[in-house]
Amino acid sequence: MLSYEDFFCDICDLNALEKTALEAFCGGNLGELFMEYREDEVLRIEDGHVQTANFNNKRGFGLRAFQEDASVYSYSSSLTIPAMERAVSLVKTDFFSGNTSPVEIKNSDVGGSLYAPQRFLDSLSLENKINFLKSIDAYACSKSKDIIQVMATLASSWQVVSILRDSGEKYVDFRPLVRLTVSVVLEKGGTTEIGSYSGGGRHDYKPLISESVMKFYVDEALRQANVKLNAIPAPVGEMPVVLGNGWTGILLHEAIGHGLEGDAIRKETSSFHNLLGKYIAAPGVTVIDDGSIENCRGSINMDDEGTPSQRNVLIENGKLVGFMHDRMNAKLMGWPVTGNGRRESHEYIPVPRMTNTFMLPGNNSFEDMISCVKKGIFAKSFAGGQVDIVSGKFVFSASEAYLIENGSITAPVKGVMLIGDGPSILKKISMVGNNFAMDPGVGTCGKDGQWVPVGVGEPSVLIDGITVGGDKLG
Repeated sequence: MLSYEDFFCDICDLNALEKTALEAFCGGNLGELFMEYREDEVLRIEDGHVQTANFNNKRGFGLRAFQEDASVYSYSSSLTIPAMERAVSLVKTDFFSGNTSPVEIKNSDVGGSLYAPQRFLDSLSLENKINFLKSIDAYACSKSKDIIQVMATLASSWQVVSILRDSGEKYVDFRPLVRLTVSVVLEKGGTTEIGSYSGGGRHDYKPLISESVMKFYVDEALRQANVKLNAIPAPVGEMPVVLGNGWTGILLHEAIGHGLEGDAIRKETSSFHNLLGKYIAAPGVTVIDDGSIENCRGSINMDDEGTPSQRNVLIENGKLVGFMHDRMNAKLMGWPVTGNGRRESHEYIPVPRMTNTFMLPGNNSFEDMISCVKKGIFAKSFAGGQVDIVSGKFVFSASEAYLIENGSITAPVKGVMLIGDGPSILKKISMVGNNFAMDPGVGTCGKDGQWVPVGVGEPSVLIDGITVGGDKLG
């Protein structure tokens, strides 16, 4: 049975370290001691040769105390009593001083387990991992004579987290994370295109290291590259757009989700800050953030403040009904915590962040959506984009898209850019599909200089009008 103490075993006295940290919470201060041990491994091959083989581990603590909207934070990679005493002295400023005695430490349970706690990075030998990646290269090269480059990356991490809260409650979590990426470059007639497919989640290597997975990833990357090679310039102008299911939920995450995070709501920097209880989306649109989905990339047994993850309804049948909160913003706004206080590592303070954010399915078939569009775009998947969180304005590029003409999907198109703003787009959704899917486990979200794994998802949706930027006039 794994114990978190095993990963801090060279500390002279772990219990004394934690008791020292609790002194920071004298005087009614809120906060937590966040301790972590983490292992990361990245293996990458190009054209059958190993280009990257990195392994590293780190550990450290972050100590935070806060009152109202003011907080003090100190972190260190030295897990020693002197380092902790220095951190306590920094956070116990005059503003936070008090004479209340520290509380006692109480081991607590967040309940349930969304992923196996086993330490898995060494469950498969380095030789076997590299051979698997080389088999990807060999299979890809056997599939097409037009391939000029193959790249495959296996990235994994395993994190041990201990959170000691101001109340003395202590929570522990063991977090696995793995991702496989396959990319191929094709050349035909002097034109080159790249296709890529990735997947993973909060689990060990077993769901990924197999012949069937290897072939699927390669075939999908090849299919995407071939589609791009045959694509024609995209039209421009405002037109109906049908979004594919799954990964296109990244638009929902970026253009809408960030605006529903508690700090943006409290500071009134979000366009949604004064719209609670109002209908901000079309009927049938329900948006959820749920960190309690088994094995999903954005899932966590608890957030980085020790709050159990949960299912939070944000938009219900078009109405704005909730936000995502960490402890500080929940307290300031009079809301319950929602399990959304997240941080990249012990070096960062927790802030409200999404986990797995998605739209629930509706009753419309994908075929019905396509059939009712005379001229428009089917955006099957996205490559990336830019978003202004304050206004919700966005620009997203489609990695795979097609023309819709007279109710049928026709030619693939390239250079598709979707331009709009989240609040407006929500109201222009006229059909919600019954083909819901989560993304394959590839999302990483940036905010305040921090990066955390996330999940996104949605069914196909029909947006009646959105500005499409492309390479020619429509």
